[in-house]
Amino acid sequence: MNTAPGWYPDNADPRFVRWWDGVQWTPHVQPRQERSDSHHTELQVGGTGQDRVAQQVQRAGVQGVVSGGGGTLFDEPVLVVNQKAKLIEMSNSYVIYDQHARHLGTVEQVGQSGAAKALRAFTKMDSMLDVRLEIRDVHGMPRLRVTRPATMWKSKVVVERGDGLPIGEIVQENVFGKVRFAYVCNGTQIGGLYAENWRAWNFSLQDHTGTEVARITKTWQGFSKAMFSTADNYVVQFHRPVPDPLLSMIVASGVTVDTVLSQNQG
Repeated sequence: MNTAPGWYPDNADPRFVRWWDGVQWTPHVQPRQERSDSHHTELQVGGTGQDRVAQQVQRAGVQGVVSGGGGTLFDEPVLVVNQKAKLIEMSNSYVIYDQHARHLGTVEQVGQSGAAKALRAFTKMDSMLDVRLEIRDVHGMPRLRVTRPATMWKSKVVVERGDGLPIGEIVQENVFGKVRFAYVCNGTQIGGLYAENWRAWNFSLQDHTGTEVARITKTWQGFSKAMFSTADNYVVQFHRPVPDPLLSMIVASGVTVDTVLSQNQG
């Protein structure tokens, strides 16, 4: 089969599409989405969504297809975190893809009152609100919980497992200049997240020895989104596999950067 990589109808079940990697069929499937009008019904097997993710990965400086990956939030070498664009933003919501635009999970804000939503919608006082997020896998199961307590100065983000067991904290170390965060677990710093420019668009993620093990890059969201929403997109690229708890802290960082920094800019 000399066919380009992409989503194609699954012969085993016509309700789904399956990812063809250019050489063979993979285990990755997702529900078939159809677009109907008065003339025809068209299967969407990648299209603009797949192209958009590919552009973000390219803009992040990822060279070619990165090998490896098991199709989950914790074993893919590239994670693409897209905030859902909204005209009036009252809560944080994200979709997470791999480098091929395969859906890996979502991030949803939880425990938000109606008053908090109204404050988000009509003011720029995000930092005065507690923010609680759940990072969920493709089946909707919480895998990580991220909490940023209200603050007027330096931010701290608490990271827990999906069942509520503590993992660690992402602690902001400075306010002026290139922002820095420390990964702290059981009172010990196991690594950190370091902005490479004052706009905090590119980050170096390092282990306890100061070795870079991953990067986070903010990618251009497009003129239409920039004009009418605060939605941002980030690409997380791992240079090599890393163990827990550092792995969980890095996965949480893809959302933490947006929650702590971009959501407070105004």
